[in-house]
Amino acid sequence: MEVTRKNFSSVLPEVEKAINEADFLCVDTEFSGLHASSSFHISSLDTPEERYHKLRKGSSDFLVFQVGLCTFCYIEEDKKYEAKPFNFYVFPKPYSRAAPDCRFLCQSSSIDFLASQGFDFNKVFKEGIPFITSTQESELRDLMEERHKQYKQFSSPAFVTPDSGAEAVTTKGPINVPEEHKDFIEGICKSVEEFLEKDGEENLSLPPCNGFVRKLIYQTVRQRFQSGVHLGAKTDEKKQRYIQVTRIKTEDEMKMKEQEKQSAELAELEEAVGFTKVIRLISQSGKLMVGHNMFMDLVHLLNRFCSQLPENYQEFKAMAKCVFPKILDTKLMANTAPCKDLLPSSVLGDLLNHINCKPFKPPEIVIPENFPQYKLDDSNLHEAAYDAYITGICFTAMSNFLGGLQNPPLPNVLPDATIIKPFTNKLFLMRISDIPYLDLAGDDVLPSRDHVFHVTFPKEWKAPDLYQLFSPFGNVYITWLDDVSAFVSLYKKDQSATVMSTLCKRDTRYKIMTYELFKNGLPDKESRKRPHSAESMEEEPKKKKPLNVDAPVFVSRSRSITPPMPEENENKEEEPDSTSEQSSEQKLFEVPAW
Repeated sequence: MEVTRKNFSSVLPEVEKAINEADFLCVDTEFSGLHASSSFHISSLDTPEERYHKLRKGSSDFLVFQVGLCTFCYIEEDKKYEAKPFNFYVFPKPYSRAAPDCRFLCQSSSIDFLASQGFDFNKVFKEGIPFITSTQESELRDLMEERHKQYKQFSSPAFVTPDSGAEAVTTKGPINVPEEHKDFIEGICKSVEEFLEKDGEENLSLPPCNGFVRKLIYQTVRQRFQSGVHLGAKTDEKKQRYIQVTRIKTEDEMKMKEQEKQSAELAELEEAVGFTKVIRLISQSGKLMVGHNMFMDLVHLLNRFCSQLPENYQEFKAMAKCVFPKILDTKLMANTAPCKDLLPSSVLGDLLNHINCKPFKPPEIVIPENFPQYKLDDSNLHEAAYDAYITGICFTAMSNFLGGLQNPPLPNVLPDATIIKPFTNKLFLMRISDIPYLDLAGDDVLPSRDHVFHVTFPKEWKAPDLYQLFSPFGNVYITWLDDVSAFVSLYKKDQSATVMSTLCKRDTRYKIMTYELFKNGLPDKESRKRPHSAESMEEEPKKKKPLNVDAPVFVSRSRSITPPMPEENENKEEEPDSTSEQSSEQKLFEVPAW
């Protein structure tokens, strides 16, 4: 079911009902980009904490365009699942000038990819459901309550700007009308006077003007017409602000108008919360939330709809566990034995094809008539709701396969089954072969990387130069950091002990240190990015000497460095694995008051 700003309010009760009735939920998201810069590309040697910091940066730079939610409810009598897919278009439209005005980046490759899949960007920007975080909502509510208190506290309208947004402040007294605005303000007062003298229309819309002029209008009109009128700020279709004058007959009617205005402001704020209400429903349900390769999805969902992500990694894990108590990543299931041995690829589209073959058996699923009747093909891939839907199919198929291996076999495995618990609250880490997962509920598994070495070398060096340097130790794997540094991993780990003693004596054109030493004594990022000249690698820098003005003109006699194996320039970037997928100051974390 497609959900936009137009039908969100009417569909929300149905979403709530579907979540409450579900046995488990599946989610998927589409973003405006994945990596803010080349320096934040994921690496095969990332630790879980390092990967988090890279994704955290992306979640603050990029925007969520679409969120897919599919609920799965098992019908015991029919032995089948009922699936309800919801496709939400989301966009953080500011409802007032006091509300956050979000800035975000777009990555051209991500936008091009979404466009190639038929993504409707106009629907995002024109009809996207607004949202704000819980922290932002609290701040806006406090601001609104303070404005309402000010209105009650000061009887003279000159002391309070009854306008909405950031203009609602207390001043020390009336403002003198500047000479250049006097004619305009007099014209406004004359229009209001004529409006009050005539019977008929109940409202008068004044010409649009800026905030300062509106303040003068409020002040002057209320001084001259102390009773009989109510002033309220409005916004027209072109986003221009203007004042609407309403005829008032009694003091009680004035109070009622002001209450209506405050109620309207609260309703606007409720509308601004928008899609965040769906995330709260998921959180409050405590149901198992399933995703595929969902680390990036989780980071974006928390940052955009809950609260700004903490810089501290452990606080992030606590936050994730608090908001979503039970999480499962089908990418991890597919890459864990025994499923791993039977699945050639864990890319979502390929995974769907594989689980339709023995020994796997997809579940029988029905979709209500008022929801899209998806066909299991590539035509809907990368629509968030469809991806969430097929994620649920893959999850149930793999769960039932594991259940069939039990003694006695389990015909249908539900989310609370014992065999599912080993996968709960663990996230798959893309392209990291020696760390099985990120553990949200415990300590991460951190392997020994004694076979990995950090190498700094001349900019002219290419991959063959590093291969030749480490040739005495067999095959190696290179993980590039920049033009002058890389990690080199030995396939023959038993050769690690002799690397430092062998290579550190051979040459001074490069520097080698162990992975552990590099991580423990990590230089600042700026020094890592600075190119190394040949001379800087040959000897320790000398102390600066006082300038000798009588010295002869300096002539450079620096020699060039020739790499051991001169080859044609090669691209240092490793080609991405063909089965890989598109994956993606600070306040302390506060538990959302939901």
